[in-house]
Formats: sequence, structure tokens, C-alpha cells
Amino acid sequence: MRAYRMTSSGAAGTMALPVPDPAAGEVRLAVLAAGLCHSDLHVVDRGGLGWQLPFTFGHEICGRVDAVGPGVREELIGTQVVVHAPVGCGRCPRCVRGRTNYCDHRASLPAAGIGLGVDGGMADTVTVDESRLVPADGLDPSTAAALTDAGLTSYHAVTSCADALVEPGAVAVVIGVGGLGHMAVAILRACTDARIVAVDTRAEALELARSCGAHAVAGPDAAATVAELSQGRGADVVLDFVAAQSTLDVAVPLLRTAGELVLVGGAGGMIPVGKPGPLPSGMVLRLPFWGSREELVATVDLARSGVLTARTTTFPLSEAERAFAELRRGAIVGRAVLVPD
Repeated sequence: MRAYRMTSSGAAGTMALPVPDPAAGEVRLAVLAAGLCHSDLHVVDRGGLGWQLPFTFGHEICGRVDAVGPGVREELIGTQVVVHAPVGCGRCPRCVRGRTNYCDHRASLPAAGIGLGVDGGMADTVTVDESRLVPADGLDPSTAAALTDAGLTSYHAVTSCADALVEPGAVAVVIGVGGLGHMAVAILRACTDARIVAVDTRAEALELARSCGAHAVAGPDAAATVAELSQGRGADVVLDFVAAQSTLDVAVPLLRTAGELVLVGGAGGMIPVGKPGPLPSGMVLRLPFWGSREELVATVDLARSGVLTARTTTFPLSEAERAFAELRRGAIVGRAVLVPD
């Protein structure tokens, strides 16, 4: 089979590997689609982030079960599933409750997730534990794959601040309408009554935000738009899906007193924290990471109901290098997804 891997030398490329057999408690998936995101670029740029090499990329996975290991129900064969990919210790109270994304031992784990330190789904097949599977029959595989990070992370980010959006006239701002941001707009529209402002520098991204349900769109000069929708109060919630210095400089002044700032992106921006300081009184800062298995089930349910889909650009697995290059130069609107040739 083919797989796109971080090699032992710290480079990335496509290579041939044996087809794996599932061990006890595992299934083998024939991969139908595997999403690509900026986390993968960070791994490439940083030579594997110190994880043991080599490993296959791909933490957003939709596949069809084509073999099962000992102890796994054979009736799973032929079903379409998605994979809950965060890695945890499996023993701490959070892991036991399915919140492996917040494992108490995350700092010492050998990987962040399937495809992020251990073999993932940018391959023709992949083996995973049965416990990671969430049924996804009937969904478009490209959309289904994107649900497992772009959708799940956005769902977790939005629901973590949902209490701040219950006041009449609440305003939510989404900065960065990319693979995650456009799904966050749709989730906000489906799950809250907030007025939604989408902020981006790209005209095509703002058009995508409108199609996903944004009430208003703006460039980096979003202050006037937010002030108008909020009657001068400011945004109850700002979700920054970039978190570069340039976007944080936009985000903080938009906040209402006691507003919530949710940093989803990881582009290296910094916020000075002090009291008194530049942040509004009562402000809450959140740093969400991925989501729980239960939240993935809820995200898939939103997709089944028709209120959540993913704008995807597909590439054959054999053109993974081109997909990485297109993502790096900002040419992807929505989510890049690799599919079998």
C-alpha cells in the first residue's frame, strides 16, 4: 500500500508499505478520505515535533472496515466509520470518560493523536482500536473525514463558550474562515441564536462564511461591524482560528466586558496579561484542543441532520505533496482532503 509519511530523516514523502493486519481489539480500515490541516504543516516544518519516527500522517480519517482483529465483532466489516483520533493514557479519569483530548498525562505522551506521532490515515489502509470508531454511513467521505478535527474542534470550541451566547443580541466573531472556521460558523448558526460576524482577508473565504450562515462579514477592520450588531457593546465571544499576532491584535479590541476569547489556532501570537492591562474586565480566555468522542458523535449527528457540511478540495493520495504545497501557500478554501487514487 501507499502511505504519506514523516521519515526517519525528518523529511516527508510517499512510500510503499505492507498492508497491516489488525491486532486484538483493532479493525483495519480501507481509507476513503483523509483530511489535511495546518497541524500537519507544523509537524513537517518542525521535523516531527520530537515524536518517534517514522509515522504516517493523517489524523482526520473516514474509512470502511475491511478486516477485524480478535475480539472485534465481524458485523463491523463493510461499515463506514470515522475515527476519534486524540491519544491519551487510557487510565486517567478524563480518558476513562472519553476526554482523551485532555488526558492528564498529555505532556508525556508519545503522540498527540493518530497521524500525529503514530501511523494515521494518509494511506490506503490503517489499523485503529475499535473503541475509536464512530459510525458515519451515508455521509460523503470527504465531509465525514473533516468532521473528525475541523468539525470536532470547532464544535468543542463553540460549545465551550455557549453560555456566553445566551443573552439576547449576543454577538460571536469568527476570525479565520478556513478549514475549521467555516464549520464553526455553521455550528454557531445551528446551535446558538448569536449574531455571527466572520472575519478574513480573502473575499472567497468571506463568501464561504456567508454560505455557512454568517450574518455579516468583514476584513481586519471589523470593529465597526461588531459595534453595529452589538449596539456598541462589543462581541460576547471571539473565536480566533488563526491566533497569529495580527489576528490577536484584531480580536482583543472587539471583546465586550466579560467577553470570552477562544484561541483555536496556533500561529504563535501572544497576548500580554496583567491587571490592569489591555484585556477587558472579567474576560475569559479559552485554549480548546480537539474534542471528546462524545462530541464527535454530536458533530456527526449535526452532519446527518444536514446543518453541517464541509467545503472540501480533494486531491488523490498520490498527489499529497501538491496538496501540502497548496495548503502552505493559502490556496485552499475550506478543507483539503486526500482520497484514494
